[in-house]
Amino acid sequence: MGEGRRRSALLIAAATILLAGALPAVAGLFDDEVARKQIVEQSKRLDELKQQNDALTARLSRIEETLKTETTRPVLDLASQIELLRQELMQLRGQLEVMSNDIQMAAKRSRDMYVDLDTRLKRLEQPQATGAAPGAAAAQAAGTAQPAEAEGRAYEAAQNQRRIGNYQGAIAAFQNFIAQYPGSQLAPRAQYWIGDSYYNLRDFKSAMAAQQKLIAAYPDSASVPDALLNLASSQIELGDTRNARKTMDGLVARYPASEAAEKAKRRLANLK
Repeated sequence: MGEGRRRSALLIAAATILLAGALPAVAGLFDDEVARKQIVEQSKRLDELKQQNDALTARLSRIEETLKTETTRPVLDLASQIELLRQELMQLRGQLEVMSNDIQMAAKRSRDMYVDLDTRLKRLEQPQATGAAPGAAAAQAAGTAQPAEAEGRAYEAAQNQRRIGNYQGAIAAFQNFIAQYPGSQLAPRAQYWIGDSYYNLRDFKSAMAAQQKLIAAYPDSASVPDALLNLASSQIELGDTRNARKTMDGLVARYPASEAAEKAKRRLANLK
């Protein structure tokens, strides 16, 4: 754009010099009225060219200023905004990675806790053979070894479904276990895991029904405190805090030394 303005100025200057040099000669040759009119018209034309040049120069200047203020600046602003967004996106990805790791660690701790609790309860619920003669005990052990192994495998198969997060499969497997081994010492615990699996599926009404069935069918089971705590958790999820508080108060009163009672105390302290 600057080169164009310089060329226009040079052309106009050259035309001015040529006309100025030619004017005396023209006046000498044409000193009549026609010659003078032609000179006047050429002078006007020169003035018009100068005005057009000035107008073009001013217009080019305005265009350059417009480009600076209306094009370059927004582009720079947009680039700055993109860079800020890129930095925020990197920070967000970092936070997501941290959160994902925390969730995985929490899930692992939860699984380990359930496995440990289940192992301890299984030891408590194993039938204790007392007062039997050595020979009779050996015969009884030989006669019941195979059914006990099948029972244990069925229970563990249901547990494995729960551990991998297949709660629907776990519910069906535990229900089949109870139907096949209704007198098993593990039946109360299987019923508890049915309620817990419903809870993990967020089917809180079914979870409550399953735990209430455990409490009614196996009132002396060591799984009752856990069933009461799970029942209270479902009541909280359904917004029934009044009955949840009542359930946990009863748990603490009936089973004060249980781990479930300790958890209930903490939840009662935080329950609004």
